[in-house]
Amino acid sequence: MDQAVRNQLREALLTVTALKSSMEHALRSDPNAVWRHAAYRDYMRKYNDVVAYVRTLTPITAPIDVYNVDKVPHWGDTVMPQQKQLFESVHANLAILEAWLIARVDLPAEKAESLKNFFEANLRRAIFDIPTQEREVQNAVEQLLIGRGLTKGLDYDREVGRVKVSIKEVVPDFILPRLSLAVEVKLAKTDTKAKTIVDEINADIQAYGRAYAHLLFIVYDLGTIRDVLEFTRDLESVEGVEVIIVKH
Repeated sequence: MDQAVRNQLREALLTVTALKSSMEHALRSDPNAVWRHAAYRDYMRKYNDVVAYVRTLTPITAPIDVYNVDKVPHWGDTVMPQQKQLFESVHANLAILEAWLIARVDLPAEKAESLKNFFEANLRRAIFDIPTQEREVQNAVEQLLIGRGLTKGLDYDREVGRVKVSIKEVVPDFILPRLSLAVEVKLAKTDTKAKTIVDEINADIQAYGRAYAHLLFIVYDLGTIRDVLEFTRDLESVEGVEVIIVKH
């Protein structure tokens, strides 16, 4: 997809999300109000405008409706159950369109890429002493996630999200379910270990790729990986896989 179109779709997504949020706010602001669904025609009109705009950019394959607002009765010609039904119909269509746009602009992939860049820029500064175990690097990664504003159990989790492979189960170091992202941390302490890590990552790709669309491997290197490009090139040839080497 052309980047300009992607940017326009992202703007449309912001509009859809704002419109959907406005409807939800209208319901929350006074849940006991009798006529809180009365603005359904206004929301229909704005929803139609967004759909028309998106269709100038790309065909919409999501199962959404378009309203002939001129044939929809005004609030004064309806009773409350009708207004509620029409209001909720618009909200449901907005939710479907929002989900379709999120997938279309691939926000999870962009956020996963942003997280990768964040670790590349900050992980070395978060580790003060030479680590002797992977858990020390994992702890630094978790501190960075927390510092980025992520909440454990909501935005990310650690050592959960088991994936069954044949007769055994494997568990990624971190998962970010909303991004369909698994993060694995490796510590390259010796030349032998660096070579073993390649085999470990290949095995992890086969395992975690069954459950997650995006895989990020963070290799903290104590001076054993001389050619970073050679190390990462074949591993990153697999779609959805990113490998970063952080030098101590």
